[in-house]
Amino acid sequence: MIKAVIFDFDGLIIDTETIWYECFKEIMKQEHQHDLSMKDYSTCIGTSSRVLYEFLQQAVPEMEEERIKELTNACYMKKATQPDLRPGVLAYLKAAKKNGLKIGLASSSGREWVVGYLQKLEIIGYFETIVTRDDVEKVKPDPALYIKALHNLGVNGHDAIAFEDSLHGSNAAMAAGIHCIVVPNPVTSHMEFKDYHLRLTSMEEKELNDILKDFNMDK
Repeated sequence: MIKAVIFDFDGLIIDTETIWYECFKEIMKQEHQHDLSMKDYSTCIGTSSRVLYEFLQQAVPEMEEERIKELTNACYMKKATQPDLRPGVLAYLKAAKKNGLKIGLASSSGREWVVGYLQKLEIIGYFETIVTRDDVEKVKPDPALYIKALHNLGVNGHDAIAFEDSLHGSNAAMAAGIHCIVVPNPVTSHMEFKDYHLRLTSMEEKELNDILKDFNMDK
């Protein structure tokens, strides 16, 4: 019986990934004439940004990391003026609450970043636990974030569903023994997801109540 749902944040609740990719692509082209492909950028999605900077440093040895951070952050703040929930997210949160499910969030991003957005979007009250990179030693694809979220919610992995948009995220959820539903965004839709239970183009494609029926019938 499904007792809890756990959401990723970046790229899943709001599509921050597309904006970040646009900014890194623009800045790397502007500063170093380097054409950052979506495939290369996606290696960091769902995990630490350290992965991306290490890749960029190898591709462009003369790159100054702090300058790229400064420029991409400024670019992001300019583009991300009004955050919008991805289609169907609010309906899922409301349905989960109505069904009496425990609701958690597990993100490789920092707590200040995640909580700030959840407050702006006025959905922070839905979450019983929010686990971020500040709470664990290793982020996704390591399952630590999900294991801690399960512990905080007081449920077992087989009684929970995780919603993810990235390969690193889905691998982390599955490694924690959680049912995983992938909902890719424009930057992650090309990824070759192999280990998951259901794939949706958006949360509007299938209502949460129908998903719960399917999973609970399999028990």
